Amino acid sequence: MSKETNTTAYKAKKKKITVGDISFNIINYAVFIIFTIICIYPFYYLIINTISSNDLSNNGVINFLPRKLQFENYKQVFKLSGLSAAATISLGRVVIGTLCTTLASAFLGFMFSQQKMWMRKFWYRFMCITMYFNAGLIPMYIIMLNLHLNNSFWVYILPAIVSPFNIILVKTYIESISSSLQEAAEIDGAGIVTIFVRIMLPISKPILATIAIFSAVGQWNSFQDTLIYITDQKLYSLQYLLYKYINEASTLANVMKSNGGAAGLANLATKQTATSIKMTVSVIVVFPILMVYPFAQRYFTTGIMIGSVKG
Repeated sequence: MSKETNTTAYKAKKKKITVGDISFNIINYAVFIIFTIICIYPFYYLIINTISSNDLSNNGVINFLPRKLQFENYKQVFKLSGLSAAATISLGRVVIGTLCTTLASAFLGFMFSQQKMWMRKFWYRFMCITMYFNAGLIPMYIIMLNLHLNNSFWVYILPAIVSPFNIILVKTYIESISSSLQEAAEIDGAGIVTIFVRIMLPISKPILATIAIFSAVGQWNSFQDTLIYITDQKLYSLQYLLYKYINEASTLANVMKSNGGAAGLANLATKQTATSIKMTVSVIVVFPILMVYPFAQRYFTTGIMIGSVKG
């Protein structure tokens, strides 16, 4: 009897799908497919133009498919001075900066969730105010100068360690966890640090992964801090070098053309242009973070949803 009831219920549920539902699904999928194509196409456009003939690319002919494949652009761009050093600086600030920001956000978010923290509400509100007000560029520059952080690698790390938005995400996430878990640990004699390290950190992986993505992308894409605080070329970040090369693309193209020395550079298909340099450097800078993001996507989705809603 139960099988017949289940079969009837299944058929009734199946019959409920109307033409309107099918139409909605088709339109829904179509809209998302179009939106996906719109998001992907700029990256695809950059890539096909960097591996196509430079004269065709410079004339705006390459739009959908690469033509006259060549990889001379990447060979020449990798020869640009300072690129490897800038990549090392960017990688270092991403790894160290992301680790410091994630741990600081996790610990402060955990502490702000503790009812027994001294003046918890005051410090939490004081921190939230900094999201809406800041002293401005000149006072910030003076502070960095007085702290001797100008022309220092740590100017990339220290100002970004405390992020109010990330702390709020962690606090909300931890408050959604049953308090009985911490109470049981306290009964067993665990202290605040032990509870944080052994209990809260392991069960907070989704929100911590989300914060790590935010921090890593922010560190990788940042170039204004280099522009403002750094004059030592050894500390240039990859993004700042991209910014510099894009502004000097025409000059670099002429230098490459005059110093190339290879017969291939006389060919219009491989001769460097301002357009080829801009696009090739853009691909090199975007590619690493583009490859990392999909692997952390599942943590990002879970973490941002749980960390944004309490209860």
